[in-house]
Amino acid sequence: MDAFENVTVLSLEQATVLPYLTYRLAQDGMNVIRLEHPVYGDPNRMIGENVLGEERMNTYFLCINAGKKALTLNLADPQGQELLRSLIKELQVDIFATNQLPRNYQKLGIGYDSLREVKPDLIWLGVTGFGPDSNEGAYDPILQARSGLMELTGEAAADPQVLGIPLPDMGTSEHAYGLLMKALYTRQLTGEGSCINLSMFESSVSWLTVPITLTASFDKSISRRGNTHEFFCPVSVYQTGNGFVYLAVGNDRQWKAMVSQPLFAALDKPEYEKNAGRIADVDNLNAAINTITRQHTSEALIELFTSITVPISKIKTIPEVIADPLVQRILLTAEDPVTGRRITLAPPPNQTAFIEARGRKLGFPPRFGEHNAHYYGRLGYDAETLDQMKAKGII
Repeated sequence: MDAFENVTVLSLEQATVLPYLTYRLAQDGMNVIRLEHPVYGDPNRMIGENVLGEERMNTYFLCINAGKKALTLNLADPQGQELLRSLIKELQVDIFATNQLPRNYQKLGIGYDSLREVKPDLIWLGVTGFGPDSNEGAYDPILQARSGLMELTGEAAADPQVLGIPLPDMGTSEHAYGLLMKALYTRQLTGEGSCINLSMFESSVSWLTVPITLTASFDKSISRRGNTHEFFCPVSVYQTGNGFVYLAVGNDRQWKAMVSQPLFAALDKPEYEKNAGRIADVDNLNAAINTITRQHTSEALIELFTSITVPISKIKTIPEVIADPLVQRILLTAEDPVTGRRITLAPPPNQTAFIEARGRKLGFPPRFGEHNAHYYGRLGYDAETLDQMKAKGII
C-alpha cells in the first residue's frame, strides 16, 4: 500500500501557490480534489494557449494540475457551505487548504474553527500573502520585490530583475509541503489536527540567510552582482567559442588545479593564490578568463574542468535540459482520455514509490467541474438534483 493513498486533500485553490503544492501531494499518491467557483473558476485555466480547443484547459493550467480531481462549488451560498461540510465528513478529508484572503474565511464558511467542528482531526492550511491578519493581495513578483529577492537579482549596474521561476509561489508551496508532513506526523502520534497559517512573504524572506545576517549583524551592503558571487571567485558565466559555460571555483585548491593547466597558466599569479585576492580583482580576472575561454568550445572546456574536478556546466536551454539523460528518466506524463493529447510534466524533486509504480504517469489535469457527479453522487445527490443545483449556481 502507498503511504499516502488514503490521504484526501480538499483544496480551494487558484493561481500557482496552492496548485503547485497539491501537484506535489498528488505525486505522493494523495487523493487531491480542487474546489473552484462555478462561474469564475481558477483564472489560470484561461492563461496560455488553448491547445485542446475547449474553454478552461489552457496550457498554463495544464502544467501543475495533473493527478487531481475537480469540483465546482459556490461557497458564498449557504447550501454550498453545507455541501462542503458534507464532503469533509463523507470523504473523511484529512487536509483542507485554501489561498483565499482571510476576510473571506467566515463568509465562505472555510475557517479552521468552523471546519474542525465537522472533523476534529482536520489539518487546515491557509496560505496568504502577508499573514492571517492581512488582506493585502499578493502576486509572486510583488513578493519578490518586497522580500528583497528582486534586489539581489540582475546586473549590478542595471535594473532589479524577477527570478526566472516564481520562487515565492513555489518556495511557499515547498514550505507548506513540509508543514503538512509535520502535521500528519503529529496527528499520527496524538490524534490531533492542526491549524497552519503560512505567509508567502515570510516564506520568501526566509531564503535571505546570508543577506540578512551580514546586513543586520555586520553592516554589510548586499545587492545584486550579476553572475558573480559575493564570496567566491572565479564564479561566473564565461563566453566560449560556441556559447557559454558557468564555472565555479569554490576554494584555493580548485584554483590551483585550474591554473596548473597550460590553458590557464598565465593566471598563476601570487596575488590570485587566495580567494580574497581573486575577489579583490574580480573584474580583471573575469575579463582575463573570458579572453581564454572564448578561444575554446564549451565541450572542450567542460572536458578539461571535469578532468580536474572543478564544477562547470554548459548553460543549457530548456529543450537541452529536457533532453538531458538524467532528466529524461524522471519526467512525468499525462494523457487526455478525451483527445488523446499527451503532455510532459516536470518531475518531483525525488521519485516517489507512487510515481515509479505508475510508470511516471499521472491523471490528466481535470476539466472544470469534471468530478461533480462522482463526488456529489457519493453524498446521495442524483443527476436531476445536481442539474437543479447547477442551474441555481450552487455547483
